[in-house]
Amino acid sequence: MSLDSPRPQTVDGSRLRFAIAAARFNGALVDALLARVGACLRAAGVKPKAVELVRVPGSHEVPWAAQTLAAKGRFDCVIALGVLIAGDTNHHEMVGQSVSHALQAVALDTRIPVINGVIVVNNLAQARARCAGRIDRGAEFAAAALAMADLRRRMRA
Repeated sequence: MSLDSPRPQTVDGSRLRFAIAAARFNGALVDALLARVGACLRAAGVKPKAVELVRVPGSHEVPWAAQTLAAKGRFDCVIALGVLIAGDTNHHEMVGQSVSHALQAVALDTRIPVINGVIVVNNLAQARARCAGRIDRGAEFAAAALAMADLRRRMRA
């Protein structure tokens, strides 16, 4: 993934509603992502009651939760969070691809933007850097969610 992320747009989030589907596996790392997402949403004016969080066992279950949340029709955007770290096999890559495809299908099928915040990395150091360290993917996921939620509202008008 490139380190050249776009400059975040300024979005007034005070009227936007978000759902977050977050994995419990690799919980400390996902919690760090969640904290950074939450801080960015609050900084944009999103009210705490305008965010619904559901936790699922692992990243593979995140698309089902994202689809269920999107189908409620109450949210401007769904944010999917998880962390997949390589082990002795390529299982993390297979799950990552499956989750990515499923989340895109949810977005297209429900017409609700879904932000893929499931991080796939080769080792724990990479995961820490992206979830709790110098590479603030949580803020990037939140900024993307704000931009897409705002765009969705404007395109419905």
